[in-house]
Amino acid sequence: MNILVIGSGGREHTLCWKLVQSPKCKNLYVSPGNAGTSKIATNLGISVIDFESIKEAVIKYKIEMVVVGPEAPLVEGIKEFFESDDQLEKVSLIGPDSKAAKLEGSKSFAKAFMNRHNIPTAKHSEFTLATIDKAFNFLETMSPPYVLKADGLAAGKGVLIINNIYEAKLELKSMLINKKFGQASEKVVIEEFLDGIELSCFILTDGETGITLPFAKDYKKIGEGDKGLNTGGMGAISPVPFANEEFIKKINDRIIEPTLLGLKKDQLPFQGFIFIGLINVGGEPKVIEYNVRMGDPETEVVIPRIKNDLISLFEATANKTLNKIKLEIDSRSASTVMAVSGGYPKAYEKGHFIEGINNVKNALVFHSGTSLEDNKILTAGGRVITVTGLGKDMSSALKKSYEGLEKINYKGMYYRKDIGFDL
Repeated sequence: MNILVIGSGGREHTLCWKLVQSPKCKNLYVSPGNAGTSKIATNLGISVIDFESIKEAVIKYKIEMVVVGPEAPLVEGIKEFFESDDQLEKVSLIGPDSKAAKLEGSKSFAKAFMNRHNIPTAKHSEFTLATIDKAFNFLETMSPPYVLKADGLAAGKGVLIINNIYEAKLELKSMLINKKFGQASEKVVIEEFLDGIELSCFILTDGETGITLPFAKDYKKIGEGDKGLNTGGMGAISPVPFANEEFIKKINDRIIEPTLLGLKKDQLPFQGFIFIGLINVGGEPKVIEYNVRMGDPETEVVIPRIKNDLISLFEATANKTLNKIKLEIDSRSASTVMAVSGGYPKAYEKGHFIEGINNVKNALVFHSGTSLEDNKILTAGGRVITVTGLGKDMSSALKKSYEGLEKINYKGMYYRKDIGFDL
């Protein structure tokens, strides 16, 4: 089978790494791809939202399956683009249509979905520029810290948590009046702050049934001890120690099952990944947000723990036969630690030579933001390289991740040395 993976990060490199292990994989393409994917697949360099060029590539390379990594093409309607085209309609596309993708594309849509289907989440209300005075009044009824969320996609940076009400009102003005996050903050959701420990839940669904993948926990803050600015993710671990059988049953009964049932009731066809951002509040799970794709860097710890052939899982997703699949999980722990560019998540430099990757022997190296120039691997993003270790427990997995990172070097390289500190 000829397969195309859309995206260019560590998530897509990890998916490619798993897909090429399948005997069903004939030719693997990735677009745009990175220096890491170029070693195991053919990079096409096409933008993830250039649907016409993607169509040309699908026809040219006789692609039979397309796996969509990031959220943007899903929210923009790549599923409908394929289904409405005579030349593409028989191609299996792993990912939901744009209506279902609004679960990630619109915070207010997701909250309304949760309310409709009695899925536990934070108390909240939504506001626009026309109702900014009501928003100020609503803030006055809340206790700090104050959570402001841009309604639309904001590259993972549209959520603000603020302790001071004066600052919260200034930020609200910045979002609604000055369009701090562009179109994404034309509507803002204000919600109560949930105090607890977060984790990530991943479902692969064919629209009829769902398979729950290994749970993971990621670390978003740039600084150790979870301090500083938010990032796309600085590391992750799987499994999550506090997610015991009792807690997982609560997640399944109160969140996963109502979500899958809600999608069917609301006639939102979904064939792909649902990523549910959860928080454990005193032993009770609540939903922070929905995403309609795998997380990054969680993919780098979840996918290596799945023993099943990934193409077979995707075929069952496309054919609506996931109920016949038994998921096999590696019992080992997995950890991944992200190395980033100096200055990230603020301004950072690109184009620095990365050395030492080939010296990493006891861990998996996945590229997040890299490029290839004159056969040299260069930094090309804020998040650059992630190193995944597998071990009998979290500590031994992390040891392999950190030993691997010590062998890699580039100018300005930075990574957190405390992933898993709170567990």
